[in-house]
Amino acid sequence: MPATKPSDIRNIVLLGHGGAGKTTFAEAILLNCKVTTRLGSVDDGSSMLDFTELEKDRKHSVDPSLAYIDVAGKTINIIDTPGYPDFVGGALTSMAGADAAVIVISSVHGIETNTRRMYKAAKEAGLPICFVITKINSENIDLHALMDALHETFGHECHHMNLPADGGNKVIDCFTNTEGDSDWGSVAKAHEELVESVIESDEEMMEAYLGGEEIPAEKLGAAFGSAMEEGTLVPVFFTSARNDVGITKFIDAVAGYFPSPDIAPARKVKSSQAEDAEDVAVTADTDKPFVGHAFKITTDPFVGKLAWIRILQGTVKGDTTYHLRDEKKTVKVGHLFKIIGSETKEVKQAVAGDIIALAKVEEINRGDVLHADATAMYCQLPKTPTPMFSLAVTPKSRGDEQKISEALHRLIEEDPTFVTTRDSQTHETVISGVGDLHLRMMLTKMKQRFNIEVDTKPPKIPYRETITAKAEGHHRHKKQTGGAGQFGEVYLRVEPLERGAGFEFENALFGESIPRQYLPAIEKGIRDVMGAGAIAGYPMQDIKVSVYDGKHHPVDSKEVAFRAAGKWAFIDAVEKAKPALLEPFVDMEITIPANFMGDIASDLSGRRGRILGQDMLPGNIACVKAQAPLSEVMQYNSQLRSVTGGQGSYAMELSHYEPVPGNVQQQLVAAVKKAKEEG
Repeated sequence: MPATKPSDIRNIVLLGHGGAGKTTFAEAILLNCKVTTRLGSVDDGSSMLDFTELEKDRKHSVDPSLAYIDVAGKTINIIDTPGYPDFVGGALTSMAGADAAVIVISSVHGIETNTRRMYKAAKEAGLPICFVITKINSENIDLHALMDALHETFGHECHHMNLPADGGNKVIDCFTNTEGDSDWGSVAKAHEELVESVIESDEEMMEAYLGGEEIPAEKLGAAFGSAMEEGTLVPVFFTSARNDVGITKFIDAVAGYFPSPDIAPARKVKSSQAEDAEDVAVTADTDKPFVGHAFKITTDPFVGKLAWIRILQGTVKGDTTYHLRDEKKTVKVGHLFKIIGSETKEVKQAVAGDIIALAKVEEINRGDVLHADATAMYCQLPKTPTPMFSLAVTPKSRGDEQKISEALHRLIEEDPTFVTTRDSQTHETVISGVGDLHLRMMLTKMKQRFNIEVDTKPPKIPYRETITAKAEGHHRHKKQTGGAGQFGEVYLRVEPLERGAGFEFENALFGESIPRQYLPAIEKGIRDVMGAGAIAGYPMQDIKVSVYDGKHHPVDSKEVAFRAAGKWAFIDAVEKAKPALLEPFVDMEITIPANFMGDIASDLSGRRGRILGQDMLPGNIACVKAQAPLSEVMQYNSQLRSVTGGQGSYAMELSHYEPVPGNVQQQLVAAVKKAKEEG
């Protein structure tokens, strides 16, 4: 039965690197609370949370999944997220539904690339954090060294919430116990450190403690969530999901101590999407008008499109009506669902702080705010990386173009890091994602769910054309066909503008050598060339054109004549103005173990890249900032994986355009010329 007040709700999101054991840990929670009757396994395809055919085939999470448990009068909503860097979008947006981040670390593999990334993202999202160490009864592990690495990487606010005992076959709660035997470390010392970190978040308690007073356990428990919110406490839990070690104590801690929606900071809701938009006051009050945030869109094979809604305010029922964005019309909620994996259970109502799903919601987009009041409301999702790995796709079957468009639209709704564009320059449909694995999984989804197959190839690089010198151009367009003729003559000059300035058209005519009504036609002719290119078929930029002279005929001059004259006069000028090709450069941020620095620097140098700087991070990790031509790093994920053995990650965004080297320009122009001749 869903909770009836926000103080009885807990929302956690499981984060971490792929293979750390997040899904198995969540499955152990479901089994412990008798939601399931056996421990679901990712390996044999019996997991309740990795339920899609794609996840069963791949044996790892591809999309976030949702579950909930009812324990000790509390409802705990659990969002399990994928851990591989290619699927980071789902993990990041899932944080919008949670009040605490549970970062899962394998005791076998320790702190990995995505561990650091998720910790940083959770901090930026303002979420309190705890760590869960899994597989503690594995062989050849060093928990002492792992705890030292936690302190070095994430700070000394990390404190044992429990300690392994009996060879990792059980754990001892260090918050409620002041003594006991553990495999390593003093329970009494761990208890003291925990208590002090909790007290540190409350000045009144701190004064009492320093004055020698003993703080009651119930008062410490009540302040635990605040200490997590303040960041003075990052609890660390030791567990073994397959052996049900530490699972109960983790559940009890979440239910008893973790922050509830009524004490967690309210979500920032704005009155518009403008940067200076006013804040809209929203609180986890069940009596106020309903406000909900759609943080995830999924597709259920039976129910259809589902929107996961974090209820920010009020109480929602089937007959509740809501507005979207700034729209005036209202929509009725209809059916409310609670979700466990692929299963949906209808509920009559839900209150502020809870997470529900709404069906038949074609009008709801990811990130939308649903609000009972007519006041426009917007809420941002956590920032996701810009998709930079791209493929051009074409249908294998003729006539599938429309089907592909519809399928891509559905996939884009679900994944914030998957985008598609129709490149007007190259006439290609281009899909973009975080990496090669990400796009392969999206194409597999398209085949499994929509029965559509496509051919793929690397997309063409979006080069640009410009000029590097001033020049003048002239063209006389004269056409006689026996009837009315066409006449227009144009003199113009071109000059380069600073990079990124675009296009500027200037009327520099003196007198009426060209009637002013023909100037728009001349500009259209010039823009025709700006869009189609003058030397290699790429759009042009950063050029100023001044029309300074010309001639007209009182009878034969027409717009079409001056459009043609402007076009060819511009081409004439460009050919004299030392035309150049520009290529896109990207800013890169590459995170690697420090011992790979030399290999990465050497590789980037060979790709015409340049290193701008580097930062050393805790745990002997280096963050390299660099710039490189997009053409050289389009497939960089495979190279980075090869160099670092899968331990590196990177992000890149478009920075600017620069002239291509002369030999590269000659090759590109020659290739375009050859293609035209063959065509």
